Amino acid sequence: RDYRDVDEEFDAVVAGRVLHHIHPLDDGLDRIAALAPLLIVDEFAGDLIDDAGQDWYESQYRILVAAGSPPKAPASIDVWRAKHPDLHPHGVVLDGLRERYDERTLEWVPYFHRWLRGPSSEALETSLIAAGAFPAIGWHWVGVRRARR
Repeated sequence: RDYRDVDEEFDAVVAGRVLHHIHPLDDGLDRIAALAPLLIVDEFAGDLIDDAGQDWYESQYRILVAAGSPPKAPASIDVWRAKHPDLHPHGVVLDGLRERYDERTLEWVPYFHRWLRGPSSEALETSLIAAGAFPAIGWHWVGVRRARR
């Protein structure tokens, strides 16, 4: 059923890796805010992928392919970017969320491991982020809808 047909309110909405795709974003966020007072978001900031992160990801991808476990993920970040030119930058999404909800949590987390799905991808990515090799591009966010005026 299409969310635009829903007239009831829910306790919460969970948005998993979708907000960066919503067009027009403001209309989508308005609808989400109308649906629930609590919003839980699992997102990623593709716009924060730097050269070091891209190099690490692509080398891990090649290693997994060579080991006979090719990920069902993009082999090249540049090709992925070319296929997704209209994704919202994370700052635009966060600004839109903060206009409608009071932020309770913003946590930056590893993300590449979700694409790679290698046996040690998450641990390795986490340690490299902690060492400052490249930024975390995943983020978790929780907000409570602002009082309606």
